Amino acid sequence: MKTNKESFKDYLLLEKKYSPHTVQAYLKDVEAFEVFVKEEFEQDSIDLVNYGQVRSWIVALVDQNVSNVTVNRKMASLKAFYKFLLKSKQIEVNPMLKHKSLKMPKVVQVPFSEKELSDLLTEMELPVGFEEIRDKLIVEMFYVTGMRRAELIHLMIKNVDLSSGVVKVLGKRNKERIVPILPIITDQIRLYIKEREDLSDVVDSDYFFLSKKGLKLSESFVYRLINSYFSRVSEKVKKSPHVLRHTFATHLLNNGADLNSVKELLGHSSLASTQVYTHNSLAELKKVYKGAHPRNK
Repeated sequence: MKTNKESFKDYLLLEKKYSPHTVQAYLKDVEAFEVFVKEEFEQDSIDLVNYGQVRSWIVALVDQNVSNVTVNRKMASLKAFYKFLLKSKQIEVNPMLKHKSLKMPKVVQVPFSEKELSDLLTEMELPVGFEEIRDKLIVEMFYVTGMRRAELIHLMIKNVDLSSGVVKVLGKRNKERIVPILPIITDQIRLYIKEREDLSDVVDSDYFFLSKKGLKLSESFVYRLINSYFSRVSEKVKKSPHVLRHTFATHLLNNGADLNSVKELLGHSSLASTQVYTHNSLAELKKVYKGAHPRNK
């Protein structure tokens, strides 16, 4: 007979369709709480805990200087676990029912400027060899499609359709969306495919982007790649694939795209998620407004 944690794992993987990485993170948080309850309250099971015990864990985490972001993530894991137990009628009362997340300082993501993108792509204009050609295409693909890092890594070669000028992206919870690609990068894609075909040993042949050893790229590799290249042209503290996705959305909004269209391109399930990206667009709009209005002369 499966334990509650094993059933919870199956629920996350099969019903919620979370990625293995996300499921592992949830289980790790639940197991950490289990250890805490056993050590602090001499209680072997966490199925029947009260919110006071959860609060004790929060206090202990804060005392250890664990950030509010991490504490909130751990609480989200517990909320999912107890919601599952309630749904499967293994408990009658959800101890997380009235939990409120710790307050978070508002962090404004600073996108790359159009000049920074232009400077980098100019510097990468004539790539030589498989790796340089692939790296330039990764930068361009992020900027042209706004896809997430995991989506780029898991992009399948069969889902890159040059004749139609689109890519099929597998997003969160296995939700598919079609994203157009600009004609300006189709030659770069063809060049990359040609170089890819010349690799001596391809292991993960279904995936579009590969290492020189023919393997699917890792998340850390893609992060380091973006960080390294943008360090050449930008002094921003954060230089990541997510900032590049944020840049994609901001530049579209700055140039007149409507919010609903950007929402669809990003693969957001709600407009609220997309509205995060309007902050910088509003700043640009204010700048243009102040510069153009006659009363501000």
